[in-house]
Amino acid sequence: MPPALLRYIIAGKLSRDYVILPSGQVRVDVPGGNALYAAAGLAVWEADPPPGLVARVGEDYPALWLDDFARRGFDTRGVRILPEPIDLRSFYAFTDWETRLCDDPVAHFARLGHPFPQSLLGYRLPTSPFDSRTHLRPISLRQADLPEEYLDATAAHLCPVDYLTQMLLPAVLRQSGFTTVTLDPSVGSMTPTYWDDMPAVLTGLTAFLPSEAKLRALFHGRSTDLWEMIEALGAYGCEFIIVKRGERGQLLYDTSTGAKWEISAYPARVADPSGAGDAFCGGFLAGYRRTYDPLLAVLHGNISASLVVEGSSPFYALEALPGLAEARLEALRNSVRKV
Repeated sequence: MPPALLRYIIAGKLSRDYVILPSGQVRVDVPGGNALYAAAGLAVWEADPPPGLVARVGEDYPALWLDDFARRGFDTRGVRILPEPIDLRSFYAFTDWETRLCDDPVAHFARLGHPFPQSLLGYRLPTSPFDSRTHLRPISLRQADLPEEYLDATAAHLCPVDYLTQMLLPAVLRQSGFTTVTLDPSVGSMTPTYWDDMPAVLTGLTAFLPSEAKLRALFHGRSTDLWEMIEALGAYGCEFIIVKRGERGQLLYDTSTGAKWEISAYPARVADPSGAGDAFCGGFLAGYRRTYDPLLAVLHGNISASLVVEGSSPFYALEALPGLAEARLEALRNSVRKV
């Protein structure tokens, strides 16, 4: 039987994660990446047909993992395997549920008295925190990375990859008939250096979904008022601006009406904060296509994030009790405040 026509695609990164949790628990070489967490957040609400993943990996990426993703309900035809190894290792340590550190893995393992993983030897952070305007990275997404079958979908979320990916793909998707395109910008493009590029990034998007930290980094030296920042970006042709604030919830701005909302985070029992923001974005996309109401879409994303952080895997949310997500959605409605 041929695969069902796609409704959603999630474009981003897959990674091999090495994580130290606030509890001291260590997770070594486990599947991760923003595309995986965003797809899980979407699948909480819309699991059938499966969301299509678009990402680039090397020939050394575990094939068994891709098989497992497919068994769990993700369409992996859009994962391009390059004929070369690519270092997709990602290390981060949480010192608390909000603080994530990515440097000096040796020191973090030594602090715990935990043996340093041999598979993490030689790991280095990227040499520059800024994205390039001219040079594609091996994991940068290209138009050719979109399988022809994926262009039958009409809704897409672009996870953080790099500046060139977020400049190229939205236009390609709109030209292919996508009516809903959401984007979470890369850290390396949310700096004052890229200020003049923001109109081109935002124009035509359905929703722009940065974290508060990214937004403040972009406006460094210009403003410290979040709503002022949000309104400034809203003038560039994006329908909705949503700012993710971790355990403080989200801010939503409707650029056409000027309406503003604050939404509290669902009080989840956090086990692993990994991927919460990405799961939110996937849930937002599903919620928006279910209701075409941006406020309800934020609530959907909020609940997706709450389910993901209660376990230690992108797939934990997909094993939630039937009806739990809907029950949390109803409970969260009372936490909305119009500004």
